[in-house]
Amino acid sequence: MIKPNKLQRGDTVATISPSWGCAGTSRVKWQYRLGCERLNELGLNVVAAPNSMKGTSYLAQNPQARAEDINWAFENKEVKAIISNIGGNDAERLFPYLSKKAIKDNPKIFCGYSDVMALHLFCYRLGIMTFYGDNLLTTIAENLKWHPYSKHWFEKTFFDPSSIGEIFSADEWSYDPNKHTDKSYKKTFVSNEGVKRIQGKGAVRGKLFGGHGELISIKDADGQPLVREEDFKDSIFFFEDIPECCDVDYIKRFFDYLGKKGYLQLLNGIIIGKMPSPMSFEPYMNAIKEIISEKYGLPDLPVMCDMNFGHSSPIFILPYGAEAELDVDNLSFAITESGVV
Repeated sequence: MIKPNKLQRGDTVATISPSWGCAGTSRVKWQYRLGCERLNELGLNVVAAPNSMKGTSYLAQNPQARAEDINWAFENKEVKAIISNIGGNDAERLFPYLSKKAIKDNPKIFCGYSDVMALHLFCYRLGIMTFYGDNLLTTIAENLKWHPYSKHWFEKTFFDPSSIGEIFSADEWSYDPNKHTDKSYKKTFVSNEGVKRIQGKGAVRGKLFGGHGELISIKDADGQPLVREEDFKDSIFFFEDIPECCDVDYIKRFFDYLGKKGYLQLLNGIIIGKMPSPMSFEPYMNAIKEIISEKYGLPDLPVMCDMNFGHSSPIFILPYGAEAELDVDNLSFAITESGVV
């Protein structure tokens, strides 16, 4: 994978709206400005991509304009990193308009999660390392503060060219939704018990690959599956999703699909984010074990859950294609190389 250059104080970051265009609406602009201010505090300049603040209606009707922003951000020599404002549900509509040449010739930090996963997978096909992590509105501009845990991993991942290293658990977490129009809103956090072993034994290494449940259904501009069998081979697969999706039956269907396709059998390990209930992960853990261990006969495949990434808060950042190590005996996970040079 081709890695981007690290960030330095004084660099310029471009913000884009590749899916939902709410950042440009009058009721949410305050939060966009707050996110920009927090990036400014790190010594970064922020510029909005030309179409990114034109609002929800315009951007919903104009996927080409959203794609043009991505092409512009990659081609712009002043821009050193690209951060998505927020996710959504239709980023794959951008595929016909994206410039593979612009992206491949100008590798740079590209960060976001949720629907932004589709664009990460597009870049993955080009051999470019991108990052499943902070969105501007939902992570950096959390109403009361950029959570210190999330901020730590943003700085470590993007400013430091050394190995990212062992990922420690946050002290607290929340699955509360963001309320972008309420300036006084405060999420409720609960104590974080730390990661949990679902099954398997020992330590394994592999390249990071994954996202949320829509990963298995995304098609490229030609209507072909964007994800391929070789993407799973020898990987540490990361998985999370929105709370509305993460019921037990959904989890079982997703991992059953991976098993039917033969993808589970190719993996070196699996890490899973938070589940909707802060009180009990046991039903989800049992469902995953039922599919992976019992149905597909893979009891030794290391699987660990309750990790701080994706739609929960706070989060660490996952570089696509980076080497990682998962040790379920010692309940540890490390990204053993850098995300930037």
